[in-house]
Amino acid sequence: MTSEEKKQHSSRLVPFSYYKCLIPDYFASVPLHWHGEFEINLVISGCAEFICGDGRFVSEEGDIVVIPPNMLHAICPHGDNKQLYDTIVFSPEMLGASDSDRCAAECIKPLSNGGSRVNTHITKEHIYYGELKTTAENIFSCAKGNTAQLDMLMKSELLRFFWLLRESGDITRTSENTISRSEAIRPAIEYMNDNFSENITVERLAEIAHLSKSYFMRRFKETSGGSAIEYLSQIRLKKACELLCATDKTAAEIAFECGFKNISNFNRQFRRIVGCTPKEYRRLNRR
Repeated sequence: MTSEEKKQHSSRLVPFSYYKCLIPDYFASVPLHWHGEFEINLVISGCAEFICGDGRFVSEEGDIVVIPPNMLHAICPHGDNKQLYDTIVFSPEMLGASDSDRCAAECIKPLSNGGSRVNTHITKEHIYYGELKTTAENIFSCAKGNTAQLDMLMKSELLRFFWLLRESGDITRTSENTISRSEAIRPAIEYMNDNFSENITVERLAEIAHLSKSYFMRRFKETSGGSAIEYLSQIRLKKACELLCATDKTAAEIAFECGFKNISNFNRQFRRIVGCTPKEYRRLNRR
Protein backbone atom coordinates (compact mmCIF):
# COMPACT_ATOMS: atom_id res chain seq x y z
CA MET A 1 0.00 0.00 0.00
CA THR A 2 1.35 3.40 -0.90
CA SER A 3 0.12 6.97 -1.24
CA GLU A 4 3.22 8.15 -2.98
CA GLU A 5 2.01 10.61 -5.57
CA LYS A 6 0.58 8.64 -8.50
CA LYS A 7 1.42 11.26 -11.14
CA GLN A 8 4.33 10.22 -13.36
CA HIS A 9 6.68 13.23 -13.47
CA SER A 10 9.46 11.63 -15.50
CA SER A 11 10.21 8.87 -17.96
CA ARG A 12 13.40 7.25 -19.18
CA LEU A 13 13.27 9.38 -22.32
CA VAL A 14 12.33 12.69 -20.66
CA PRO A 15 13.36 12.45 -16.99
CA PHE A 16 11.69 15.66 -15.79
CA SER A 17 8.44 17.65 -15.85
CA TYR A 18 8.04 21.45 -15.81
CA TYR A 19 5.03 23.31 -14.38
CA LYS A 20 4.02 26.96 -14.26
CA CYS A 21 1.99 27.33 -11.07
CA LEU A 22 -0.26 29.99 -9.58
CA ILE A 23 -1.72 29.34 -6.16
CA PRO A 24 -4.60 29.57 -5.31
CA ASP A 25 -5.84 30.34 -8.86
CA TYR A 26 -4.67 27.12 -10.54
CA PHE A 27 -5.37 25.01 -7.44
CA ALA A 28 -6.48 25.88 -3.91
CA SER A 29 -3.47 24.22 -2.28
CA VAL A 30 -1.00 21.37 -2.72
CA PRO A 31 -1.82 18.83 0.03
CA LEU A 32 0.92 16.89 1.83
CA HIS A 33 2.44 14.34 -0.53
CA TRP A 34 5.77 12.96 -1.67
CA HIS A 35 7.36 11.48 -4.77
CA GLY A 36 10.56 9.69 -5.71
CA GLU A 37 11.93 12.63 -7.72
CA PHE A 38 13.71 15.84 -6.79
CA GLU A 39 11.76 19.10 -6.97
CA ILE A 40 12.93 22.70 -7.34
CA ASN A 41 10.56 25.67 -7.04
CA LEU A 42 11.46 29.25 -8.01
CA VAL A 43 9.10 31.91 -6.67
CA ILE A 44 8.46 34.52 -9.36
CA SER A 45 6.07 36.73 -7.39
CA GLY A 46 3.92 36.74 -4.28
CA CYS A 47 4.20 34.39 -1.33
CA ALA A 48 2.80 31.13 0.03
CA GLU A 49 3.32 28.81 2.98
CA PHE A 50 5.54 25.79 2.39
CA ILE A 51 5.74 22.64 4.51
CA CYS A 52 8.89 20.58 3.84
CA GLY A 53 9.39 17.67 6.21
CA ASP A 54 9.46 19.17 9.69
CA GLY A 55 10.12 22.67 8.33
CA ARG A 56 7.51 25.36 7.75
CA PHE A 57 8.11 28.80 6.21
CA VAL A 58 6.55 31.58 4.16
CA SER A 59 8.19 32.12 0.79
CA GLU A 60 9.01 35.47 -0.81
CA GLU A 61 9.67 36.60 -4.35
CA GLY A 62 12.97 35.17 -5.57
CA ASP A 63 13.10 32.32 -3.04
CA ILE A 64 14.20 28.87 -4.19
CA VAL A 65 12.69 25.79 -2.54
CA VAL A 66 14.54 22.48 -2.92
CA ILE A 67 12.74 19.24 -2.08
CA PRO A 68 14.67 15.93 -2.10
CA PRO A 69 13.03 12.60 -3.00
CA ASN A 70 10.42 11.17 -0.60
CA MET A 71 10.17 14.28 1.58
CA LEU A 72 6.64 15.09 2.71
CA HIS A 73 5.77 18.56 1.43
CA ALA A 74 2.80 20.83 0.83
CA ILE A 75 2.02 24.39 -0.30
CA CYS A 76 -0.83 26.51 1.06
CA PRO A 77 -1.95 30.09 0.39
CA HIS A 78 -0.64 32.65 2.89
CA GLY A 79 -3.52 34.89 3.85
CA ASP A 80 -5.03 36.53 0.76
CA ASN A 81 -1.76 36.43 -1.16
CA LYS A 82 -1.14 34.66 -4.44
CA GLN A 83 2.11 33.03 -5.53
CA LEU A 84 3.35 32.56 -9.08
CA TYR A 85 6.18 30.05 -9.31
CA ASP A 86 8.02 27.68 -11.61
CA THR A 87 8.40 24.03 -10.64
CA ILE A 88 10.59 21.31 -12.07
CA VAL A 89 10.32 17.71 -10.85
CA PHE A 90 13.15 15.49 -12.08
CA SER A 91 14.52 11.98 -11.71
CA PRO A 92 17.69 11.38 -9.66
CA GLU A 93 19.06 9.97 -12.92
CA MET A 94 19.46 13.57 -14.12
CA LEU A 95 22.24 13.84 -11.52
CA GLY A 96 23.78 10.48 -12.39
CA ALA A 97 22.38 8.61 -9.39
CA SER A 98 22.88 5.21 -11.03
CA ASP A 99 26.54 5.82 -11.88
CA SER A 100 29.24 3.94 -9.98
CA ASP A 101 31.93 6.61 -9.67
CA ARG A 102 32.92 8.28 -6.38
CA CYS A 103 30.86 11.41 -7.12
CA ALA A 104 27.69 9.34 -7.41
CA ALA A 105 28.54 7.23 -4.38
CA GLU A 106 29.56 10.04 -2.03
CA CYS A 107 27.51 13.02 -3.24
CA ILE A 108 24.49 12.03 -5.34
CA LYS A 109 23.15 8.77 -3.91
CA PRO A 110 22.96 10.10 -0.32
CA LEU A 111 20.77 12.92 -1.65
CA SER A 112 18.43 10.39 -3.23
CA ASN A 113 18.20 7.86 -0.39
CA GLY A 114 17.97 10.14 2.62
CA GLY A 115 21.61 9.86 3.61
CA SER A 116 22.02 13.63 3.27
CA ARG A 117 19.90 16.51 4.52
CA VAL A 118 19.26 19.52 2.25
CA ASN A 119 18.44 23.07 3.31
CA THR A 120 15.10 23.38 1.52
CA HIS A 121 14.66 27.16 1.73
CA ILE A 122 17.13 29.33 -0.20
CA THR A 123 16.64 33.10 0.28
CA LYS A 124 18.36 36.25 -0.93
CA GLU A 125 20.58 36.18 2.17
CA HIS A 126 22.31 33.01 0.99
CA ILE A 127 26.04 33.43 0.36
CA TYR A 128 25.69 32.04 -3.19
CA TYR A 129 22.18 33.33 -3.87
CA GLY A 130 23.06 35.14 -7.11
CA GLU A 131 24.73 32.06 -8.61
CA LEU A 132 22.00 29.72 -7.38
CA LYS A 133 19.24 31.89 -8.83
CA THR A 134 21.01 32.23 -12.19
CA THR A 135 21.58 28.47 -12.28
CA ALA A 136 17.94 27.80 -11.37
CA GLU A 137 16.78 30.16 -14.13
CA ASN A 138 19.00 28.32 -16.60
CA ILE A 139 17.50 25.01 -15.48
CA PHE A 140 13.96 26.28 -16.06
CA SER A 141 14.94 27.77 -19.40
CA CYS A 142 16.20 24.35 -20.50
CA ALA A 143 13.03 22.68 -19.23
CA LYS A 144 10.84 25.09 -21.19
CA GLY A 145 12.93 24.55 -24.34
CA ASN A 146 12.49 20.81 -23.91
CA THR A 147 15.00 19.37 -26.41
CA ALA A 148 17.64 16.64 -26.14
CA GLN A 149 20.41 19.23 -26.52
CA LEU A 150 19.00 21.38 -23.72
CA ASP A 151 18.72 18.27 -21.52
CA MET A 152 22.50 18.06 -21.72
CA LEU A 153 22.85 21.65 -20.51
CA MET A 154 20.22 21.11 -17.83
CA LYS A 155 22.14 18.18 -16.37
CA SER A 156 25.27 20.31 -16.05
CA GLU A 157 23.29 23.15 -14.44
CA LEU A 158 21.63 20.78 -11.97
CA LEU A 159 25.01 19.41 -10.94
CA ARG A 160 26.31 22.95 -10.51
CA PHE A 161 23.24 23.86 -8.45
CA PHE A 162 23.79 21.02 -6.00
CA TRP A 163 27.54 21.62 -5.96
CA LEU A 164 26.86 25.19 -4.79
CA LEU A 165 24.56 23.89 -2.05
CA ARG A 166 27.19 21.41 -0.92
CA GLU A 167 29.96 24.03 -1.04
CA SER A 168 27.92 26.40 1.15
CA GLY A 169 27.13 23.73 3.76
CA ASP A 170 23.46 23.37 2.80
CA ILE A 171 23.90 19.63 2.23
CA THR A 172 24.93 17.66 5.31
CA ARG A 173 25.07 14.00 6.31
CA THR A 174 22.20 12.66 8.39
CA SER A 175 22.50 10.33 11.34
CA GLU A 176 21.03 6.84 10.97
CA ASN A 177 19.13 7.53 14.20
CA THR A 178 17.62 10.77 12.91
CA ILE A 179 13.89 10.33 12.31
CA SER A 180 11.80 13.19 10.97
CA ARG A 181 8.80 14.10 13.10
CA SER A 182 6.71 14.10 9.95
CA GLU A 183 7.46 10.39 9.42
CA ALA A 184 5.13 9.52 12.29
CA ILE A 185 2.07 10.53 10.27
CA ARG A 186 3.17 9.12 6.91
CA PRO A 187 1.27 5.80 7.35
CA ALA A 188 -1.95 7.75 7.99
CA ILE A 189 -1.37 9.88 4.90
CA GLU A 190 -0.79 6.72 2.86
CA TYR A 191 -4.07 5.30 4.12
CA MET A 192 -6.07 8.46 3.36
CA ASN A 193 -4.70 8.73 -0.16
CA ASP A 194 -5.54 5.11 -0.92
CA ASN A 195 -8.93 4.98 0.81
CA PHE A 196 -10.32 8.52 0.63
CA SER A 197 -13.71 7.31 -0.65
CA GLU A 198 -14.30 5.27 2.51
CA ASN A 199 -15.58 6.40 5.90
CA ILE A 200 -12.34 7.33 7.71
CA THR A 201 -12.16 8.33 11.37
CA VAL A 202 -9.40 9.94 13.41
CA GLU A 203 -9.41 6.88 15.64
CA ARG A 204 -8.64 4.64 12.67
CA LEU A 205 -5.85 6.93 11.45
CA ALA A 206 -4.24 7.02 14.91
CA GLU A 207 -4.39 3.23 15.03
CA ILE A 208 -2.67 2.97 11.64
CA ALA A 209 0.07 5.37 12.80
CA HIS A 210 0.46 3.37 16.07
CA LEU A 211 -0.14 6.53 18.10
CA SER A 212 -2.70 7.57 20.68
CA LYS A 213 -5.55 9.66 19.28
CA SER A 214 -4.53 12.83 21.11
CA TYR A 215 -0.84 12.50 20.20
CA PHE A 216 -1.70 11.73 16.56
CA MET A 217 -3.97 14.78 16.30
CA ARG A 218 -1.29 17.03 17.79
CA ARG A 219 1.49 15.63 15.61
CA PHE A 220 -0.62 15.89 12.44
CA LYS A 221 -1.47 19.53 13.12
CA GLU A 222 2.17 20.37 13.92
CA THR A 223 3.26 18.85 10.62
CA SER A 224 0.51 19.94 8.24
CA GLY A 225 -0.93 23.03 9.91
CA GLY A 226 -4.42 21.51 9.92
CA SER A 227 -6.32 18.50 11.13
CA ALA A 228 -6.33 15.06 9.54
CA ILE A 229 -9.99 15.52 8.58
CA GLU A 230 -9.16 18.80 6.83
CA TYR A 231 -6.40 17.01 4.94
CA LEU A 232 -8.82 14.24 3.97
CA SER A 233 -11.21 16.86 2.57
CA GLN A 234 -8.38 18.32 0.49
CA ILE A 235 -7.58 14.89 -0.96
CA ARG A 236 -11.23 14.28 -1.78
CA LEU A 237 -11.65 17.69 -3.39
CA LYS A 238 -8.44 17.28 -5.40
CA LYS A 239 -9.81 14.02 -6.82
CA ALA A 240 -13.17 15.69 -7.46
CA CYS A 241 -11.44 18.43 -9.45
CA GLU A 242 -9.70 15.81 -11.58
CA LEU A 243 -12.99 14.01 -12.27
CA LEU A 244 -14.79 17.26 -13.11
CA CYS A 245 -12.20 17.94 -15.81
CA ALA A 246 -11.75 14.40 -17.11
CA THR A 247 -15.29 12.96 -17.06
CA ASP A 248 -18.91 13.89 -17.74
CA LYS A 249 -20.12 12.53 -14.41
CA THR A 250 -22.54 14.70 -12.47
CA ALA A 251 -21.41 16.61 -9.40
CA ALA A 252 -23.47 14.27 -7.23
CA GLU A 253 -21.85 11.16 -8.74
CA ILE A 254 -18.39 12.66 -8.22
CA ALA A 255 -19.19 13.71 -4.66
CA PHE A 256 -20.19 10.19 -3.62
CA GLU A 257 -17.30 8.62 -5.50
CA CYS A 258 -14.87 10.85 -3.59
CA GLY A 259 -16.26 10.02 -0.16
CA PHE A 260 -18.73 12.84 0.51
CA LYS A 261 -21.95 11.63 2.09
CA ASN A 262 -24.24 14.34 0.73
CA ILE A 263 -24.14 16.79 -2.14
CA SER A 264 -24.79 19.90 -0.04
CA ASN A 265 -21.71 19.26 2.11
CA PHE A 266 -19.67 18.63 -1.05
CA ASN A 267 -20.81 21.89 -2.65
CA ARG A 268 -20.18 23.86 0.52
CA GLN A 269 -16.65 22.52 1.03
CA PHE A 270 -15.83 22.80 -2.69
CA ARG A 271 -16.77 26.48 -2.75
CA ARG A 272 -14.93 27.20 0.52
CA ILE A 273 -11.65 25.55 -0.51
CA VAL A 274 -11.62 25.82 -4.31
CA GLY A 275 -13.32 29.21 -4.46
CA CYS A 276 -16.12 28.40 -6.94
CA THR A 277 -18.87 25.86 -7.51
CA PRO A 278 -18.14 22.47 -9.13
CA LYS A 279 -20.08 23.57 -12.20
CA GLU A 280 -18.02 26.77 -12.53
CA TYR A 281 -14.78 24.84 -12.00
CA ARG A 282 -15.63 22.38 -14.78
CA ARG A 283 -16.58 25.16 -17.19
CA LEU A 284 -13.47 27.28 -16.49
CA ASN A 285 -10.97 24.43 -16.65
CA ARG A 286 -12.43 22.78 -19.71
CA ARG A 287 -12.22 26.10 -21.45
